[in-house]
Amino acid sequence: MRLLLLVLLSSAILSCSQPKQVSELTVVYPSPKLLKPFELKDQNNQVVTNEHLIGQWNLLFLGYTSCPDICPMTLAKLTHINKKISEFENTQVWFVSVDPHRDTPTQRKDYIGYFDDSFLAVTHDHQHLFPFVRDIGLIYAINEAQETEYYVDHSASIALINPSGELTAIFKPEFKKGHVPTVNIEYIIADFEIISNTSKSRL
Repeated sequence: MRLLLLVLLSSAILSCSQPKQVSELTVVYPSPKLLKPFELKDQNNQVVTNEHLIGQWNLLFLGYTSCPDICPMTLAKLTHINKKISEFENTQVWFVSVDPHRDTPTQRKDYIGYFDDSFLAVTHDHQHLFPFVRDIGLIYAINEAQETEYYVDHSASIALINPSGELTAIFKPEFKKGHVPTVNIEYIIADFEIISNTSKSRL
């Protein structure tokens, strides 16, 4: 009987000491990556740099205002996600437009206003934009020369930048047959809490 109690107690202690694991849809960087210096412009045509990442957790999503499905669906989900996680952490959502030719400051401001006007809606010309997007672990491809109406291929993932301006994780979308790939609200909220708690324990 005593042996059984010792085994049960050891199992309980072990389970409590092991950190919670994030879902299979979240990739956490073992060592957060400091982002290279960048310069973008927000929906008020104000310059945005690395300094704007400091002091809060940042969720960055690529898109463009003419996007027919993934962008509005993901931004709607980010509105809900941000409302939840901002209850226990300072947060900022970034909508990074990968269509600077069509997405003017006014266009971006009107578009983001449908979701949450506290979000940043940033972009720049491709010379500035592409290195930044690559640095946050995402990607896009565009061919503006084809025609007036065109689509932009881009990552449907969300990059998570910590309050020190470091790339910490990538939240990947779910791929289900017959559905547009978008992120899972519940998984991101749960995984974000694990990541932020882990970050605090390392301080």
